[in-house]
Order: sequence, then structure tokens, then C-alpha cells
Amino acid sequence: MKIYGKNYRTIWLDAPGQVRIIDQRWLPHRLVFEDLTSCTEVATAIRDMHVRGAGLIGAAAAFGIYLAVTKLSSAHLSDPLRLNEQLQSAAEFLKSTRPTAVNLAWAVERVCSRILAAGSGEAVIEAALEEACKVADEDAACCEAIGRHGLQLIQKLRKERIGLARPINILTHCNAGWLAFVDFGSATAPIYAAHDAGIPVHVWVDETRPRCQGARLTAWELASHGVSHCVIADNAGGHLMQRGLVDLVLVGTDRTTRTGDVANKIGTYLKALAARDNDIPFYVALPSSSFDWKISDGLAQIPIEERSAVEVTHAAGWFEGREVNVHISNASSPAANPGFDVTPARLVTGLITERGICGASEAEILSLFPERG
Repeated sequence: MKIYGKNYRTIWLDAPGQVRIIDQRWLPHRLVFEDLTSCTEVATAIRDMHVRGAGLIGAAAAFGIYLAVTKLSSAHLSDPLRLNEQLQSAAEFLKSTRPTAVNLAWAVERVCSRILAAGSGEAVIEAALEEACKVADEDAACCEAIGRHGLQLIQKLRKERIGLARPINILTHCNAGWLAFVDFGSATAPIYAAHDAGIPVHVWVDETRPRCQGARLTAWELASHGVSHCVIADNAGGHLMQRGLVDLVLVGTDRTTRTGDVANKIGTYLKALAARDNDIPFYVALPSSSFDWKISDGLAQIPIEERSAVEVTHAAGWFEGREVNVHISNASSPAANPGFDVTPARLVTGLITERGICGASEAEILSLFPERG
């Protein structure tokens, strides 16, 4: 996607042993790049949300394994047992940073498997880099394909339910844009595709407390691309739906079960309930790397990350050219901060994947991915 007219990805290899990211903590007020040169730095970037979003943390973790092997001695690179020990240590370290998003573990295990099949010596480093780059490239390609399939959905919706008189109003939650992936995004990819195809769209952007990824990131993305949008308080979504001002809810996911249960940023479940009550289609966009093929019960089996209470009790903002943090809650009151919730498959109209659109059921999901049956 473009920033100030220039094409960017969210992560790329800048030099051998050096990975560059957009440090999202500073957006939308400053565009800051950060260079990562070790597995520890990648883990910190993931845990502290310099990078965030399902696809991007998967790609970052893949590069983290690459950076880990660049630090190994020739003795470790040539000894399969010692190499495996070091890989498992780095892998567990990275996987512990964000437990809910399945892309992270998937990418780490994929790169580790490629490394162990590569042999020894410099071939290990070359294999790690090649596989990490493949993870990143495939993530971008999947999101671009999601955009094409989602565009067909928007075109059909406009023809059948709306007509040509006004823009299609789409509500989204959190940030499932290109900043959450390597490029294009999941939930935003169909929006960008529709906008670029000349279809008038307007996006209601949930602020997404407590970290405000919608207000800070999604709104910045849409503004940069010239897409009509408006930031709203999280609790305004149901009100807009009741008054016919939302035609489609389109969100992403950090982990989706093989039966269609969806874990996404906290607050997604409430939007799904409001959408169902108002007969508004609720779609989830995801690359296949966000499926957890091993589980079938989202409520019972998806781990929910509990983040720092400080994210709830404090808020960051931009004041006179610098970022400041302010305390917004009663100082003596405790706070809880579950990072995600689970939307049951029964509330999901459909899933938009790189292979097409399907219902949120095991049978329909496996019709697109029969190799997982």
C-alpha cells in the first residue's frame, strides 16, 4: 500500500541480518521505522506491539527465527542436535509473546521445519531467510486475493440491497488492514478493491478501545488511501445499525477454528450480536494461516490474552508535538483487559479467504480446504 505516494510493506529485509518494520506505536502522528537485528528484538517488537495483527506478527516471527540462526556459531550450525536445541528455544520464546494469534506459531514452526531439512552451515541461514521471505510474500498474496473475492461480495450487495443512490456503509472493528499484515490487509482488502474499482464506500471505524487501533491505525490507512470514513466510539455501532446506516460488517480474526468460531479483538462479539439483531451481514476476512485446524470449539480451546491493565486505565495521545500518557480512570480502581473475544460461528454470515467465500461451518470451510479434512 502507499504512504505519501510511496509503496510500502509493513516488514522487509533491509540488509543481511537486519529486518526493518514500521513501528506502529507512533502512528498516526509519526512515521517511524525500526531495525531489528536479533530474535530478542523481534520478540520485544511483537510483545510490545511495535508490530501487531495476525499476519504481520507471523511474518515478524518468521524473520525472528532467521535472525536467531544468524547469531549461531558455526559449531551450532553444523551440529543437528545443538541446532535443534537452539531453534526450539527461539521458537518457544517467540510463541510466548502473543498467545491468541495462530499465525505466529504457524510461521515459526514452518521456518524451523525448513531449517532442519536444510542441512548445516550457511545452508541453514539461507533456508531460514528464504522461508521467512516466502511467509511474508504469501501473506501479501493471500490478502490481495481476499480483496478480489470480497470485491465480488460488495458488488453483489450493492446490486441487490442498496442500488446506486449512495455509498455502501461498512463497519469494521480494530485494525485488520495492511498494517496488520504484510500488505493489503484482510478486512480492508475488499474495501480498497471496491474503492479502486470506483464503487463508493464509506467506512465506520470503531475506535477499538483500549489501544484504539481503529482510531489510530485503520483511520490513518483509509485516509492515506483516500477512502471515505468516520471514526466512532465502540458503543455507537449498534445505534448506527438500528438506523439503517450500516450495510455490512467486515472484520478480521487472529484465530478461527475449523468449525468457524472466530477470535478477534475484544468487542467483535458484541458487533456480531448487533448485526444479527438488525439482519446485517457479518463477514470475517482471513488468510488460511489464521485457521487453527486442530481445534473445533473456540470458547473452550482458544487462549485469550490478558493484557496489562495500564492499557485500560491510561490513554496515549498527541499534545504539542509529543506523545503523552494520561490516567483516565479512578486511581484506586483495578482494571481487567482481555485482549480478544470469541464470536460463535452461528453469528458469522461467511468467511472471506484467499480461495473464496464460504459459510462459517466445518463442511463449507473444508470445501475450500479439502486437504484439511
